[in-house]
Amino acid sequence: MANAGMGRGAWARQAAWEFFGLELKRRREAAGLTQGELGRRVFVSGGYIGQFEQAIRKPQKDVAGRIDEALQTDGFFERMWRKLIADSPYADYFAAVAELEVPATRICQFAPTVVPGLLQTAEYARAVTLATNPFVSEDYVEEKVTSRMERARILKDATRPEYWAILHENVLRVPVGGPAVMAWQLDHIAALARERTVLLTVVPCEVGAYASMAGMLQLMEFDDAPPTAYTETSFSGTLLDDPAVVKRVQRAYDLLRVAALSPEASLAMVESAAEDYRRCPSTT
Repeated sequence: MANAGMGRGAWARQAAWEFFGLELKRRREAAGLTQGELGRRVFVSGGYIGQFEQAIRKPQKDVAGRIDEALQTDGFFERMWRKLIADSPYADYFAAVAELEVPATRICQFAPTVVPGLLQTAEYARAVTLATNPFVSEDYVEEKVTSRMERARILKDATRPEYWAILHENVLRVPVGGPAVMAWQLDHIAALARERTVLLTVVPCEVGAYASMAGMLQLMEFDDAPPTAYTETSFSGTLLDDPAVVKRVQRAYDLLRVAALSPEASLAMVESAAEDYRRCPSTT
């Protein structure tokens, strides 16, 4: 069932994925296949097929294509997958990640340069969007900012995931949007940490080299599915579910935890940086 806390756009996408799942179940049963039998034919577990049918988890494009082959559905599921991804407000490589965050029981993120989307304020999100897309329309900017704020609503739900965030100190020091925007942004992060919505730690610059210097990473855990990892650089991202690869990402995250300050020292650093921005003349 679609989450009652979702915005209209997210609700509509979830409803469409639920239709995808119902149609998958109908056509699988019409073909006389169990979830396990279909799973073996498309190289995923029967449990995955069940999660696709319940719209708990969304298949990747190659899996949707293999489902079409197994059920002889003439490309129906791959076409529907393409339509749902095209309608997403997120980049193609990130759309599936945003969908997976909803049923996740734990999300662990590391951000080396930019505040993670789940922690961003609208002003910060706007500044990031304009820096990357200086010639777009105001409608485009508003759509991006709105979708990011909508995505962050999962942290306000009663069933919100356990959320860990490790930031590199660089995230605090680059004045995205100017001092006033950064002061508000860091105040927002500090408030979420004090409310225990996020377990926040910071890797200080003095550490030097650290794990995952090439880009951000994210781990997601679920009640009834194996963990999934996601890595991202400037113009691409990769969703990873191979157990051996996910284990390597988990190890990198463990190394980042070791390098980070304690939650108390990290919160103090964030609050100190916010105060530094407030002292800047442009914030008054």
